[in-house]
Amino acid sequence: MKLLLALALLGAPTSTTAVAEATPIEWHQCALNENDAEGKALDEADAQCGDLKVPLDYRRPNGPKITLALSRIKATGDRIGALVINNGGPGGPSLSAPIERPDVIEALGKRYDLIGLDPRSVGRSTPIDCKLPFAAWPWAGGSTRASYAKSVAIQADVAHRCEQQVGSMLQYINTRNTARDMDQVRVALGEQKISYLGYSYGSYLGAVYLQLFPGRTDRVVLDGPVNPQTFGPRLLQQAGPVNEDNLRAWATWTAARNSTYGLGVTQREVLASIDRVYRHVRTTELEIGGHKIGEGLVPMLLFVSMNDDRETPRADAAVLVQTLVKAIDGPVEPRADLGELLDLILSPAMSQTISAQTAIVCGDRAAPRDPSVYWRDIQAHHAREPHYAPITRSISPCAFWPVQPQEAPTRVANAEHALIVAAEHDPRTLYGNAAVLRKGISNSRVLTVQNARKHGVFGEYGNACADQKVMSYLFSGKLPVADETC
Repeated sequence: MKLLLALALLGAPTSTTAVAEATPIEWHQCALNENDAEGKALDEADAQCGDLKVPLDYRRPNGPKITLALSRIKATGDRIGALVINNGGPGGPSLSAPIERPDVIEALGKRYDLIGLDPRSVGRSTPIDCKLPFAAWPWAGGSTRASYAKSVAIQADVAHRCEQQVGSMLQYINTRNTARDMDQVRVALGEQKISYLGYSYGSYLGAVYLQLFPGRTDRVVLDGPVNPQTFGPRLLQQAGPVNEDNLRAWATWTAARNSTYGLGVTQREVLASIDRVYRHVRTTELEIGGHKIGEGLVPMLLFVSMNDDRETPRADAAVLVQTLVKAIDGPVEPRADLGELLDLILSPAMSQTISAQTAIVCGDRAAPRDPSVYWRDIQAHHAREPHYAPITRSISPCAFWPVQPQEAPTRVANAEHALIVAAEHDPRTLYGNAAVLRKGISNSRVLTVQNARKHGVFGEYGNACADQKVMSYLFSGKLPVADETC
């Protein structure tokens, strides 16, 4: 699940700041212990895992160090170079990226050393943990000032916990420092240039790397492009309309299967079933698998379930909505996958992930500090975005963040090369982002997957045309002469 989401210049460094020479990577087996499933899977794939020390603060390159965790599977054939893969997030680990996406990874592994890297503060890379009681962001604002006040209090609590638990680290967690870390990895690997494959937030990280370190990449694929002009706490602010459109498309699909799901025989009836749930949780929480589900969580569940228009994800979304509707009449037991999702969200299990995600987003761009700004935004867009405005436009912990970003947001304007892959109806990173990124990286090209309602395409969506075109670029190094479509 990708939970995606999101200034004082203190004489901060640019990419030309002197940095201490990279230390050697300490390679070792991946499994940390007998219970380490991730490490065991990497070991079984003949991966090496390594630790690399990098500066906590690049303004003090010889000061305190943090540890980056990376993995490598060496090319089995005619080697092109090293391909660093980032799964997105922000806050998403990528150590296991070299063994994911089986439709394409075997072919890539013949020509590339595949490099997985947990970004700073994430996974095994000196992780932070704000000790959050549940996955409190993103969280919907609710329909009344009282419910919105509860959401505000939740976000303020996240910021307070992060200040108390890891406050001394927060000023160093941001995308620019992660890009600097990536260049230290390049040096430690002994590569003059690296290739890069980044999904979602990883597309933004890749764009920032291109800006800070021109000339140090070979082939770059940015899939599910983020708008570098808006990345930050309000990253999802404009995502409501496309998600409403995707919800309507899903409702049409579900209506054609009313005999299976019983949610209505027309799009309107299916949407009315969802609206029943929304009305119910204004006053009464749903009881599902021992959890209480209220206004803050229902829009989030709907949001995370509608990011893929293939048959199985759409069916999973229909079961989710079916369960929510049944819970109006009393407590219900969910299907195993939904129960596991609720257990993750409503427990401390995702504390590290959400802590890192929040720190990165808040570290890149400042957020409005006045809670009423977000409430007015929700109300102004409620008519057009009734199901999603409460979550895409709601307040985040960044409104209460204890430190301000240490550098200005990165302005992407360069003549580097990249292939930008974009789904036409991507519900997370809007299709219009591709044109913005295309303009910022002037020698890039855009590959559009038409009619796709999916976040993440290459090796994930099963579009043979897109997979072939991306593979062709990664193997030949030749971008298309013009933008292309599949």
